[in-house]
Amino acid sequence: MLTTEQIQFYEKNGYLVAGDIFTPDELNRMEAAYDDILKLRQSKGADVGALWGGNWQKKYPEQKKLLHTHDLQAYSAEWSRVLLHDRFTESIADLMGPNVQLHHTKMFLKPPRFGGAFPMHQDYHYFPHAKDSMMAVVIHLSDSTEEMGCVRVVPGSHKLGVLETFEAKYLNPEEYPAEEATPAVARRGDVLFFSYLTIHGSGMNTSDTIRKTVLVQVRDPADPPLQDVHRSHSQGLMMRGIHPLGNEGTAEATLEDRKRVEVKPKG
Repeated sequence: MLTTEQIQFYEKNGYLVAGDIFTPDELNRMEAAYDDILKLRQSKGADVGALWGGNWQKKYPEQKKLLHTHDLQAYSAEWSRVLLHDRFTESIADLMGPNVQLHHTKMFLKPPRFGGAFPMHQDYHYFPHAKDSMMAVVIHLSDSTEEMGCVRVVPGSHKLGVLETFEAKYLNPEEYPAEEATPAVARRGDVLFFSYLTIHGSGMNTSDTIRKTVLVQVRDPADPPLQDVHRSHSQGLMMRGIHPLGNEGTAEATLEDRKRVEVKPKG
């Protein structure tokens, strides 16, 4: 699915933006299901706000909100099908190996003009794993420009290892300012891949257009978690390949794997 050049770019930089994975018809169905999930959650009074706390917000006093919902596959068969989509899972396997296991999913919607930002951080600190196979895969259901608050990354930062956090699990904004990071500009249908060690964040959506994305976090099933945290609906689902350890892929099973290999937390 991915070219040799794309794979080499990912290995060097810790991120990649790739297109031609979903067809226009597929994207239309995915976006319609995305909109329906958000409407359903809001109609039921669910808290879908997602602004990140901390002093970093002083840089963005005008930001208003960011909407999100976990576990899209729990609400929509359309998004369950995405998790087993052949071209989608093949592209992930090209970067992380043949066996791809689901960790969690999450949608993000940045409203026009005041859509919330994210401070620079590493995902490692939220769900650390022994072998650092965890990868973020961001599906763009709209264009994502700098003005729209696209994801920003620090190329090559996945090679720095685990960094010390500042507060609330993000990095010191003075040392890692978002505005100096590389914008991962994407078109509707593009998919952004990055290691959970890659430093990333995003700016505000100051445009007049809604920004819609879906995050799918995946891992190698042979990579046990270091902590029993961040459980989610369908966690352990094999999206591609097999589970080489022969267990059911649950948090309890992978924690048992951790004990067997006697791994120690990093840091």
